[in-house]
Amino acid sequence: MGDEDVYQHLEDDSGSDAIHFVQSANRLTMTALGSPPTTSPSYSKILDVLEEEEKLPLISQLGIDESGKRILLNFWKDDADHPKGVWRRTTLESYEDEDTEWTDLVDVDKLSKDEGISWIWKGARMLARGRDPTSKDNKMTTRALISLSREGTDTVEIREFDFRTSDFVKSDPFNLPEGRTRVSYKSPDVLLVSSDLEDHTLTKAGNPTTIREWRRGTGFSKSKVVFEGENSDIAVGSYVDDQRHRKGDIFEVQMRRLGVNASKYWVRKIKPEHMLPEDDPARKAVADPPSFQELQVPDDAEINFVGNLLVVSLDSEWCPDKGKGKTFSEGSIVYVNAHKFIKYGPTDRIYHVMFQPSEGTRCESYHVAQKFIVCSVQDNIKSRLEFYKLEKDANKLRLVGMDKNPQIRVNHVQVVDPYASNEFWLTTMATLNQARYGSADAAKMDSSDKKVIRKTGSEGYMVRKLKGLSEAFEASDLHVLQKIAKSVDGTEIPYFLIMKKGTQLDKNNPTLLHAYGGFGVSLGPNYSAATGIAWLDRGGVYVEANVRGGGEFGPTWHTAAVRGRRRKSLEDIVAVAEDLIATRICRPKTLGLRGGLNGGLLVANVYVSRPDLFGAAHCAFPILDLKRFKQMDGLESWVEEFGDPDKRDWEKFIKDFSPYHNIDESVKKRPPILFTTSSGDKRVRAGHARKMVNKLWDMSKGRKWPAYYYEEMQSNSDDAKEYAFAASLAYDFLYRTLHKNAQKERKKAGGK
Repeated sequence: MGDEDVYQHLEDDSGSDAIHFVQSANRLTMTALGSPPTTSPSYSKILDVLEEEEKLPLISQLGIDESGKRILLNFWKDDADHPKGVWRRTTLESYEDEDTEWTDLVDVDKLSKDEGISWIWKGARMLARGRDPTSKDNKMTTRALISLSREGTDTVEIREFDFRTSDFVKSDPFNLPEGRTRVSYKSPDVLLVSSDLEDHTLTKAGNPTTIREWRRGTGFSKSKVVFEGENSDIAVGSYVDDQRHRKGDIFEVQMRRLGVNASKYWVRKIKPEHMLPEDDPARKAVADPPSFQELQVPDDAEINFVGNLLVVSLDSEWCPDKGKGKTFSEGSIVYVNAHKFIKYGPTDRIYHVMFQPSEGTRCESYHVAQKFIVCSVQDNIKSRLEFYKLEKDANKLRLVGMDKNPQIRVNHVQVVDPYASNEFWLTTMATLNQARYGSADAAKMDSSDKKVIRKTGSEGYMVRKLKGLSEAFEASDLHVLQKIAKSVDGTEIPYFLIMKKGTQLDKNNPTLLHAYGGFGVSLGPNYSAATGIAWLDRGGVYVEANVRGGGEFGPTWHTAAVRGRRRKSLEDIVAVAEDLIATRICRPKTLGLRGGLNGGLLVANVYVSRPDLFGAAHCAFPILDLKRFKQMDGLESWVEEFGDPDKRDWEKFIKDFSPYHNIDESVKKRPPILFTTSSGDKRVRAGHARKMVNKLWDMSKGRKWPAYYYEEMQSNSDDAKEYAFAASLAYDFLYRTLHKNAQKERKKAGGK
């Protein structure tokens, strides 16, 4: 076939050839696999869970009203009344009740109907209370900038909202028409804006190259350019970080995003008057602010200001003294006096380590309350929290407490009110436990003895439980185990094993292995109703492998399987599969593989290279043709992950990991595989899967290569029914195939 791609015409979603192929393939698959998914018990159970629409109404705190009540915000969507969503408010007291009373602020469905435009909510940026003189005692946020997108496009319209009137601002509002726009308040009457409405010079990612300072009451066309990036950047940004509530100063930051994980920052210290409009008398009464200074931190580092500290999160090793002093390891979080660093640079500064990763640990994220930092740590893919206190006039951090033991669960932390509180909301979720939502207080982990680090085995920081979701499947007879497999190069690859207690280790258990292995994405112990209903309830064994390429152990774990090292993720999933077989959980014929997006790429590579290793596979929304992914709307991050197929990278290493180009014709028999995708999926174009399946069908003549394909073609269809259909189709296909193989093996052995 040479270099010619005879299936390229299937990339065109609107082309008649592609449409005909999809319609024909869908019919063939439904006929071959027997009963439609809608007749499956799994379908009705999954659909029931989805249509119940039981969700946690996650909240943020707007402030405290004049009566002392906490006012909370929530953005809510449901298929019945608010498919587009409603932004609403309530009090903490009402939120704690089972029947919360909500007051609507912005009803996107009503707005769309009234204006005849299909608006999609894209979020809101608040005016910081500390910079708002109209906020009484700095207790209540008064304004926000709302972003609305017409039919979900990349452009947004900006509208200013007033919480005091519960309506859009009528007099001199900060409103902007549709554009590629990002905004933030510098002060109540000054915005920092990045938009293509005036800036027609764009970055390579199609974003504006300039930041403008826009004064209320003037046309945006008269706004002044205050920062400019380069065409080679991804984007530019600017913001104010006001640390006065932590006894710190006000820092103005400008940044150029150079790549997916690379940025440069420029910072200066400013006075409150410098945030006012230039013609304000108070602004004119003070000298101009100092010039911006480039922060000399690694391009892949992230920065934050906490009090008088500059906190630097490292994705690579860093020696601030240029080889003369201490080198901080990748994954460390270090801090230094912000003023001295900005003024004098990184050399000869005094650095402190907030978090030092050890083998198997990393700080997943940290969250800053008024006087405490809550650090969410992954410890061998289990979760624990660490607590640091801001001391010595906001110049030092001290570790005051932590969870005694990491747990197999996911923690999500959200600070309640960084201006006046050390409280945070904690959402937890585990493989066998639905999400739980509660209130916690970091100050509860503090001790009067500064030499003591409190260790709690019973979540001693919790204040009260607020909400929780019902369990979707019976889990009392299930347990979760963490196991280790060794890859070819000796690297230990952890995986989670979920199965019924007392499962017989006879190699005949239908076992489903799931992995992702790319883009630094971590697979944690998340709750999946569909997996529980359609797989675990049937007695199947479920396995989630934390292969390299993901982010489970930080940047090194990710970069160990990018570009020319991509095959490491393949070696890792093979190692886990072989460990499952060696420990008698399953045999190849009772082992299934499942992966989506980058996980679909991984599964497809196992399919083409090791058909002897498994009995069935499901490949969802997969990336498969690495030669033409750029032509099929592949993102810039894909080039950093895989390499550039238009350069020498293709022959050097990309080609070897492109399953579409590595189908071995000499293989006489392959296990059944199901490819599923959607015409409307914006993450990975359906052309990848169409081309792969058509090629397999053409090459399989005279061979046993059962390959099935299903593509959701309807637009604006019922999301719940679509998801239940696709999930049931995949799980039923996998379970029927593997269970049938298990029965055959048991029959051979003389068992049941």
